[in-house]
Amino acid sequence: MHLPPNVPVADFWALTIYDSQTRSMLQTDQPYPTVGSQDEGFKQNANGSYDVFFGPEAPKGFENNWLQTIPGKSWFVILRMYGPLKPFLEKSWRPGEIEKVK
Repeated sequence: MHLPPNVPVADFWALTIYDSQTRSMLQTDQPYPTVGSQDEGFKQNANGSYDVFFGPEAPKGFENNWLQTIPGKSWFVILRMYGPLKPFLEKSWRPGEIEKVK
C-alpha cells in the first residue's frame, strides 16, 4: 500500500490490520499489528511518501514497514488519521490501494 507524500494529519497516522471474522486486531507474531508515523524505524521514501507491506513474511529491508498476515485467514486494514487536515477531508489526498507486488 502506497501513501503519497505529505499525509495530511495534524498529529499522526497509523495503519492497523484486523481479522475480518472477529473484527479484532489480527493475532500474529507481531505484538501489535499496526505501523505508522510514530514508529521508530518506519521508512519514509525520498519523496516523502510511504510504502507498507502485508504478507506472511517481511520483505528484506522493510521489516519496519510490514504487517504480518496469516495464509488462509481474511483481513482488512484501517487507516487511522489523528487530526485529519483539509486535503484529506476534501479528498484531494488519497491513500493508494493495496496492490500485489513481487
